[in-house]
Amino acid sequence: MEYVRGQVMSDGLLTLFVRHTSCSLLIQENADPEVQADLNNFFKRLVPPTTDPSMSYLTHTYEGPDDMPAHIKAALLPVSVSIPIVEGALALGTWQGIYLFEHRDKPHHRQVIAHML
Repeated sequence: MEYVRGQVMSDGLLTLFVRHTSCSLLIQENADPEVQADLNNFFKRLVPPTTDPSMSYLTHTYEGPDDMPAHIKAALLPVSVSIPIVEGALALGTWQGIYLFEHRDKPHHRQVIAHML
């Protein structure tokens, strides 16, 4: 988030877009880290790995048991967010922060594109 703040120079609309199919971008609670843990745990329950018997219908398993579930989570959640910029600052609410929500079990190199209007 500090990187994003450093890129903002004027009023307008900042759009962030993640260039991957197994993660998402979220604007969410930024004060309590339990919120991030709870969201992660919820989505792991909602879409378990392909090793879970309830997911036996999935066929895309080449990159591991977390790969196709990660694609499903990314289909359910946004891959871009837009934030108004007012007086050179992100117009986020008091408790809001911007998060790259990784859906794979191991960290991956991710690219986020920023565009200002």
